[in-house]
Amino acid sequence: MKPKYTFYELNLMIVIVSFAGYVFENCWLALTCGYMDNRCMNLPFLLGYGLAIAGFYLVIGTPNNIRFSGKLKRHLSKTESYLLYFLIAVVAVSVGEIILGTVVERKFGFEYWNYSNMPLHITKFTSVPTSVGFGLIITLFMGFCYDPLMRCIHNMPQRAVKVIGIILMIMLITDFLYCFRSMYLTQSIHIWWTKRF
Repeated sequence: MKPKYTFYELNLMIVIVSFAGYVFENCWLALTCGYMDNRCMNLPFLLGYGLAIAGFYLVIGTPNNIRFSGKLKRHLSKTESYLLYFLIAVVAVSVGEIILGTVVERKFGFEYWNYSNMPLHITKFTSVPTSVGFGLIITLFMGFCYDPLMRCIHNMPQRAVKVIGIILMIMLITDFLYCFRSMYLTQSIHIWWTKRF
């Protein structure tokens, strides 16, 4: 039987995935654009990645255990479950990016990102290639990595999970708020280091 994960275990998962998102974005930039930077944060974490994965888990579940009514769930093969999850992820990423990008620009006055130079962009805040790419990454991560990661966290000493997770989450939230305030005040993204190759 699969263990029920605690708030503190989910909290530590958010921190780990936030770090993985930071690494992923910089690896992608290094390979495609020839540079790396601080991704608008001071600490090497992108909180949006961790929160997105937590949201997917809490609302949709995983491709192996989609949170739908039993009748539909029973009639889906494993391939169909993964395909459905992928389609949901693509739509969720597209809608989420459009809403977040629009709100940040209209309410806070700066442009967080712009995909206008991407082919098949849908507004400047999302595009078919980026949504498909993120949808695929989310589906593969949730299908093959999420449960093993959570089992590792579940098997750690719970006091360490609680203390480390809380300390790191406070640091992440503080850094996010500080950097977001800086971007709001300067009306531009917060880049303080760049490494070109």
